[in-house]
Amino acid sequence: MDDLREPCPYRITDDCGGAFTMGCLGGAVFSAIKGFRIAPPGIKSRLLGMTTSVKVKAPVLGGNFGTWGLTFAACDCTLIYIRNKEDHWNSITAGAATGGILSLRSGPQAAVTSAIIGGVLLAMIEGISIGITRMGAEQFKPVMPTLPDAA
Repeated sequence: MDDLREPCPYRITDDCGGAFTMGCLGGAVFSAIKGFRIAPPGIKSRLLGMTTSVKVKAPVLGGNFGTWGLTFAACDCTLIYIRNKEDHWNSITAGAATGGILSLRSGPQAAVTSAIIGGVLLAMIEGISIGITRMGAEQFKPVMPTLPDAA
């Protein structure tokens, strides 16, 4: 499954762009709903409020997601280069490093807390990924053929 990913220098821009796109699309959906709900009554004003909210808020959320994707991919590629192996520990450590790096401006205590949260979240994601992979692999396990009795 990991063979389908881009090699490391290109993976950074690929992950950053994918995260930006997901943030923009998700931000557009949630901003549209919120903008529609808080606009004054009337369909015309609600649609205007919805489009204004999407135009203002979706790119901001996309940029935040893109920053997270860029930092995560850079940390992941750095760990792959340092360790000379690509495994789940790189993703977990990169998640912790990303959480810490992105909250450094809030102080060391916030950075440590965010690093722990990032590491735990990525550990949960990797654990679920391993579990799904193992459950899917069970159906492809070779089965010993049974021969009819010669009685």
